[in-house]
Amino acid sequence: MYFSEKNGSLTARQQHETIRIEPWGSHALRIRVTHNAVFTEDDRALSPVPSAAIVSEHAHGASITNGKISCFISTNGWMEFYSKDRLILKEYCRDFRGANEHSPSMKYYARAFKPVSGDDYHITARFEAQDGEKIFGMGQYQQPALDLKGCILELAQRNSQISIPFYLSSKGYGFLWNNAGIGEVMFGLNYTQWSSLLSPELDYWITADDSPKAIMANYTAVTGRAPAFPENALGLWQCKLRYRTQEEVLEVAREYKKRGIPLDVIVIDFFHWVRQGDWSFDPAYWPNPQQMMDELKELGTRCMVSIWPTVDKKSINFDEMSEKGLFIRTERGTIQCFDFQGDTVIYDALNPEAQEFIWNKVRENYYRYGIDMFWLDEAEPEYSSYDYEHYRHHTGPALKVGNSYPKAHAQAFYEGMKAQGQTDIVNLLRCAWVGSQKYAALVWSGDIKSTFTSLRDQLSAGLNIGIAGIPWWVSDTGGFFGNVNDAHFNELLVRWFQFSTFCPVLRMHGDRGPHDIPSLSDLDYGGGFSETGRPNELWSYGEKVYSILKKYLDIRLSMKEYIKSVMQEASENGSPVIRTMFYEFPVDEVCWRTDDQYMFGPKYLVAPVMYQGMTERPVYLPHGRWRNIHDGAIIDGAKRITAAAPLAIIPVYEKL
Repeated sequence: MYFSEKNGSLTARQQHETIRIEPWGSHALRIRVTHNAVFTEDDRALSPVPSAAIVSEHAHGASITNGKISCFISTNGWMEFYSKDRLILKEYCRDFRGANEHSPSMKYYARAFKPVSGDDYHITARFEAQDGEKIFGMGQYQQPALDLKGCILELAQRNSQISIPFYLSSKGYGFLWNNAGIGEVMFGLNYTQWSSLLSPELDYWITADDSPKAIMANYTAVTGRAPAFPENALGLWQCKLRYRTQEEVLEVAREYKKRGIPLDVIVIDFFHWVRQGDWSFDPAYWPNPQQMMDELKELGTRCMVSIWPTVDKKSINFDEMSEKGLFIRTERGTIQCFDFQGDTVIYDALNPEAQEFIWNKVRENYYRYGIDMFWLDEAEPEYSSYDYEHYRHHTGPALKVGNSYPKAHAQAFYEGMKAQGQTDIVNLLRCAWVGSQKYAALVWSGDIKSTFTSLRDQLSAGLNIGIAGIPWWVSDTGGFFGNVNDAHFNELLVRWFQFSTFCPVLRMHGDRGPHDIPSLSDLDYGGGFSETGRPNELWSYGEKVYSILKKYLDIRLSMKEYIKSVMQEASENGSPVIRTMFYEFPVDEVCWRTDDQYMFGPKYLVAPVMYQGMTERPVYLPHGRWRNIHDGAIIDGAKRITAAAPLAIIPVYEKL
């Protein structure tokens, strides 16, 4: 192994392999390994951050130190990472060259490069497991597990699954797999294994610091932070499947005004267009968008419009986009990518020309009326079949770059809106990747079932995506797929609304069955043919439900200044809005094991009711004094209590 130092970076070479370790941000190192002649010099998810390091060569290897983190690389080429002389991560090898006490005969290498084609490889990286380690983050997976130790996670985007390959360890470090390709990670009890199906080089970033908050600050400093959240979007968002006409939207907004309920945002969902990819209103049902927007403005309500990335072959934009090569390509056979209510292809957000094209259409057909919020649905993008090897982007095969699609999609709209001089930007997306937060992406958890099981999954999903760097997150209140005739639906809706009250955004949405409302048109296209769900406004479920939902909306509105301060903290240091207990109480071991309650910012402890029929639940209060927000009772912490939770109550405690 030959070592060299240049500009504060450490390079190690042995046979066909080159390793480069360089300081990258506060208390952080970036590690790249290639079997090619040169590195790609692609920063991927990372922004360049000037950093300095100390490089030293020793008898048995070399080391590089940047603040609180160090990497030692042996003459055999294996790496170990330390934080102030404490081992935090070590490569896994079972090979005669590895300096370890295990069998050298297994020939398990810490890094494996299996050639695929050209300069690309199927890459594997392995690290030693650590007893007692807990792992959090990685984006959003539909499962109840908050601690991901022992989990196998697909590194791929799907409807309701979001891969953001950053985790925070209870051992005091954060790790980013800096790769936008399809792969897998296994957080095993015996070792951790990362794999990428198609990559030119191995690339990861690691930081160490004294607290989860400091680690998140280091991570978001190099990947980006959310801008200031618009104050005029902190209240209620009203949405359903789907408002079919201009008059339906105005009737709902007028009713909220009549009832004296502030409505910050109303959302126009899919098939308000003639065909997918037209990116414009169907004039038969939306005859005067400017008049609609003028009235909504008078009512104090912003309007968000759904934008799909899909383009029907019969769309007015298809021929031009096809001629310019603005679609995701298929590797063989038909060019079709998606087949929901149309024969469609998908615009390629990784193509700058395609980004410009879609934004210009949206600006011309929506933005000029005053519509300044966009619901970027299907942002994974959603394919009829998730055969990732079948698709190719402007910048390469989906296997290699596909996970970054939702980030590029968000970027296209954010930069277009910013160029218009807009500052209060927030767009709703169904997917994200590392750094999406800096493009004003409010991420929602996808098309999920209306069940208590799904509600429980959303708690872990929201907490883990926050640790992955996305502070703006929301779920469909009540779940997406639900039937109002279900005997337990009202209970579920109330419990979900209570949870949503103490989330970054409070948004009513869902496909409320049964679907027995006649369509507006006999045609198989246009704004009138697609089905609509039942009403989904606060008053749609009877007076008892309405009174509870109204109570919690009033609680949220009373907390507006506090929520603004929490959003500001997210912009300043990358902290999540909803936080795991250990994030605020890192020295409390119980908080590292608590997965069914959370902190709403630094001040409020929220214990959601996530099981049917539950009327009380255990709550752990960390050290300190806590005030029950419902009855004002003061309780000393450092203990578990049993909290009353009748239907109208979600246990919430204010830290004094």
